[in-house]
Amino acid sequence: MSKEGYQVNEGIRAREVRVVDADNQQLGIMPLREALRLAEERNLDLVNVAPNAKPPVCRIMDYGKFKYEQSKRERESRKYQKVVLLKEVRMTPNIDEHDLNVKLKNVLKFLSEGSKVKVSVRFRGREITHQNIGQELLERLAKSAEEHAIVERAPKLEGRHMVMILAPKQPSA
Repeated sequence: MSKEGYQVNEGIRAREVRVVDADNQQLGIMPLREALRLAEERNLDLVNVAPNAKPPVCRIMDYGKFKYEQSKRERESRKYQKVVLLKEVRMTPNIDEHDLNVKLKNVLKFLSEGSKVKVSVRFRGREITHQNIGQELLERLAKSAEEHAIVERAPKLEGRHMVMILAPKQPSA
């Protein structure tokens, strides 16, 4: 059996198979040996394309060419895929104004690259009693970034971290 899960030529273990030729013409149900002989006469491979069918369906085709075209299609589809990353920016509730501006600059950079941004405020020790400061900090950051981002998840406390997720705004068409 090959890597893709297709059984080819002598790797097929069924006694009888339904055979389809390279032009998608049904050749009917026949013993495996006869199907292999037909494929060999045409200098092609016998590939089991539906092993769970009763009887299994085998196609007479050029397996090397089939694998090549399949990998080419996969490469082509990956070319247009956009991978959205989740970047994280961490801070504490007693962050200085300049440091907050640096964090904001990083958030805007990540958003411009098309990534989502998880902004988290970590509360240490007794800081947890002043959750409102962390909430205000996150809301201020969201307001500063509102022309570039939408708030995908509002600030929410998760243990000792208050987390907010920002997603890049889609450009209006």
